Amino acid sequence: MNTRYLKIFSILVVIAIIFVARLAYLQLFTDRYALNAANTSIKTEYVIPQRGVVFDRNGKILVGNQPAYEISFTQALMKPDFDTLGFCTLMQISKTDFIKRIDIIKKEKYYSKLTPMTFLKDLSREDIARVQEIIFKYPAFSIVSRPQRQYEVGTSGNLLGYTSEVNEREIKKDSAYYLPGDFIGKTGVEKSYEKELRGIKGIKYIQKDIRLRNIGSYKNGTLDKDVVTGKDITLTIDYDLQRMAEEMLVGKHGAIVAIDPNNGEILTMATGPDIDPNLFTGPYKSKNLYALSKDTLYENKPTFDRSVQAAYPPGSTFKLLTALAGMQMGVMDENTVFPCGGGFFYRGLRIKGHGGADPLIPSIQVSSNCYFSHAYIAIMNKYPGDPSRGVDEWKKIMSSFGVGEYLNNDIAVGSPGRIPSGKFYEKRSGKKDWSSAYTMNGSIFNGMGQGDVLVTPLQLANYVAAIANKGWFYTPHIVKSIDGKPNPDKRFKTKHKTLVDPKHFEPVLKGMEAVVLRGTARSLKSNDFTQLAKTGTAQVPQGKDNSIFVLIAPADKPKIVVAAVMEHAGFGATWAGPACTVIAEKYITGDLKRENLYKKMTSASFMPEYKRQWVADLKRKGLYKDPKEDSVKLKRKQDSLKFIKEQKIKLQKKIDEETKNNAKKVKQ
Repeated sequence: MNTRYLKIFSILVVIAIIFVARLAYLQLFTDRYALNAANTSIKTEYVIPQRGVVFDRNGKILVGNQPAYEISFTQALMKPDFDTLGFCTLMQISKTDFIKRIDIIKKEKYYSKLTPMTFLKDLSREDIARVQEIIFKYPAFSIVSRPQRQYEVGTSGNLLGYTSEVNEREIKKDSAYYLPGDFIGKTGVEKSYEKELRGIKGIKYIQKDIRLRNIGSYKNGTLDKDVVTGKDITLTIDYDLQRMAEEMLVGKHGAIVAIDPNNGEILTMATGPDIDPNLFTGPYKSKNLYALSKDTLYENKPTFDRSVQAAYPPGSTFKLLTALAGMQMGVMDENTVFPCGGGFFYRGLRIKGHGGADPLIPSIQVSSNCYFSHAYIAIMNKYPGDPSRGVDEWKKIMSSFGVGEYLNNDIAVGSPGRIPSGKFYEKRSGKKDWSSAYTMNGSIFNGMGQGDVLVTPLQLANYVAAIANKGWFYTPHIVKSIDGKPNPDKRFKTKHKTLVDPKHFEPVLKGMEAVVLRGTARSLKSNDFTQLAKTGTAQVPQGKDNSIFVLIAPADKPKIVVAAVMEHAGFGATWAGPACTVIAEKYITGDLKRENLYKKMTSASFMPEYKRQWVADLKRKGLYKDPKEDSVKLKRKQDSLKFIKEQKIKLQKKIDEETKNNAKKVKQ
C-alpha cells in the first residue's frame, strides 16, 4: 500500500513542478501576463489586412478591394458634457437614431466599455472627408478603415461568394482570430479559401493615460506584430467561358460545367439564375441578400448553386455508366444483343424506345431505352435470388466514378447525389429477395438514368472526364494557384482509378463518336474539331423534360469535357447540346464560329414553363389567386368609387341649387 501511495505522491509532485515551471516561464520570460496586468493602461489595437485578390486562370481580376470606413464607439471615452446634437448633425442622423444605436451596442454579447464597437458602417469617402477634421471633438468616436470587397465582374456571385460580419458561431469556432465586427467569407471561394484570403492581423500595443488617451507605443513597438496581407488566389476558371455560360443560362434554371480532364481543373461552373456579386457590397448588402434569399418566384432560388447543389436524374447520359458496369461485372460485352424491338417489355413493364436488336455501339448511337434496361436487369440478376448483391456491386463501380459521393474538393457547398443500394430496395419492398417485386420494375429505370439515380452537374462532368481518360480522373477543383505557387492541396494531385478495366471504355467512346457523326447529336457536329457526346432527356413529373448533354473534345486528345442541364427545356440535343458545343468551340479554337447557336441560347427563355408549373403547384395547394380575377375586382371597386364620387357631386349640385332657390324665396 505504501508503494502505491508513494507513486501517487510522486506523480502529483511532478505535475506541480511542471505547473510552477510553466507559470514562471510565462511571468519571467514573456510579456503576456505583464500586458494583461497593465490592461488599464495598455490597449491592443488590431490592423485589419487587405484580403487577397482573386484572379481567373488568365490573370483577369475578378475580386479586389476598396477602402471602406466605419465609425467606432468606445463607452469609456464618453464625456459627461458630450454634445449629442452637435454629433448627430455631423453624422447626419437624428437624436432618436443615435440613442437607438447606442442601446443596440450595449446589448451586444461582446460589448465592453473599453472595447471600440461599430457605430456606423459603410461610410463613403465623401462622408469621411466631411467628418474627419471635426470628429476629434468627440473622442468616444473614431474613424476605422476596413477593406471592403470590390467585384470587377457582374456575374458568378455563387462561385465567388461574399464576405460579411462574423456571427457568434464563427467567433466560437476560431476565437483566436475573429473578434466582433470582423469579416469572414460566407459562401463560394471566399468561404472555402478564407484562411488564405484573410491574411494575418497586425497588432499594436498602445500605452494610454488615465483618460484613455494615446501616449505612445508600449516598449517602443518591440512587441507589435506586422500585418500580413491575404494571399492572392488564381482560379482554374476561364472567365470568358464562364461569362458565356452565364449568358446562355439567362431565363433558364440549370447549370453548365466544364472540366479539363487532364488535371481536374474546373474551367466553367455556371448556374442559372446567376447573381451579380456587386449586390454583396455597400450599404444595401443586407437588404439585397434578404431579397435574394426570398426570391422563390417560379422556383428561381438564385442563391442555390445548381451546378453543385442540385441533384438531377442524369437521363440517357447515364447509359454510358450502365454499359461500363455491365461489362465490368461480366453480364454483357460490346457484342451482346438484347431482345429489343418496338420498345421494352418485362413483367408487365412497358417502356417506349428506339433501336432494334443491336449490340452496344449502335444502341448508344440511338440511345436505346430497351438495350440499357435489359443491361441493368442483367446487373441485378447476376446473383440469382439476391438482387441486392448485384446492385451493391454496381453501386461500388458507380462510386469509383465519383457518383453518389461528395467529391471532397475545394468548393464550399455540394450535394452527394444518390446511387441506391441493395438495402434501399429491401427497405422499399420489405423483402430480402425483391427480384419479382414491383420494386424491381421501378429500379430498372436506373439503367436509363431515371429511377432513383441523382447526380449533380459537376459529378456529371466528372464521370464523363473519367470516361475520356479511359478509367481515371483527378478530383475537380476550383483554385489553380495560391500566391503564384501551384495549389499544394494533395487531394488534387492524386489520380483516382475507377473499378472498370480500361479495355471496356473503347466501345463506349466509339458509341459517343457515333452519337455525333450519325446519331442523336449529329446536328451539332463541328467542322473545326472532333467531338464525342451523349444526349439525355430526363423525364420529370412537374412538366417538360430536362435537357441534358455531355461532350468530350477533341476526340483523340481530350482537352475539355462539358456537361449541361437545362430544367424543363426538352430534348438534350436541342438546348443543353448547343450550350456544350459553344463552350468547347470557344475554348479549343479561341473563337466563336457558330454564333447562331450562341444567339439561340441567349435569346431563349423557359420562364413561361416555370411560371406554368408554379401556378399549377399553387392551385394544387389551394393557394393560387388569379391576377385576372384580382384585376376585375379592382376594376369593379374603381367603378364603384367613381360612381359614388359622381353621385356625391350630383348631390352637392342639387343642394347648392336648392340653397340658391331658398335664398331667392327669402329675398322675395
